[in-house]
Amino acid sequence: MNTTITSLLTLAGLGAFHGLNPGMGWLFAVALGMQEGKRSAVWRAMIPLTLGHLLAIAAAIGVAMLAGIALSPTMLRWPVAALLAVLGVRQLYRHLHPRWAAMRVGMGGLTLWSFLMASAHGAGLMVLPVFLSMTALAQGPACHARGASTQALTAGMATLVHSVGYLIVTAFAAWVVMDRLGLGLLRKAWINLDLIWAVALILTGGLTALV
Repeated sequence: MNTTITSLLTLAGLGAFHGLNPGMGWLFAVALGMQEGKRSAVWRAMIPLTLGHLLAIAAAIGVAMLAGIALSPTMLRWPVAALLAVLGVRQLYRHLHPRWAAMRVGMGGLTLWSFLMASAHGAGLMVLPVFLSMTALAQGPACHARGASTQALTAGMATLVHSVGYLIVTAFAAWVVMDRLGLGLLRKAWINLDLIWAVALILTGGLTALV
């Protein structure tokens, strides 16, 4: 039980980390709010941004669950670790930003944009090591149907907890920049989050292979 709680807190923390990244959505939400001159536009953007991020996480977990039909969680961690490391190294040299979206998009377009951004940055892959560890713990002598039901419940819980962490931090970051600091701060105190993100992907891949 304690291990499950730790895993869920880790997933929430990863969601918070993803939410801190301006490329994951809060900068887009602030830009929409400033364009429309309405704070409500910022909060309205939170729904499609979170939905798109949630779908990206759910898609990655869904693929892992399908692969898990043939491979155990222990075997799956190796390709996941390799993908994380490769994506991190690639991010060091080439920033992955879908460029088709303009600032003025509808809710459907913003959901798709958020999904693509989370997928391109490897957000779903970063969640998989924690999900696989939870799945491995949940496995046991139970029958196959009960095991599948437990895995589906774990997947839903992991996706939801991660997305809540993402939403809280994304909304908080957008509020702080919009109402307290202003976009001028980004020109004076910019942090290279692309570099931090790349290093985090590589470290996560290494830890996934070692644990």
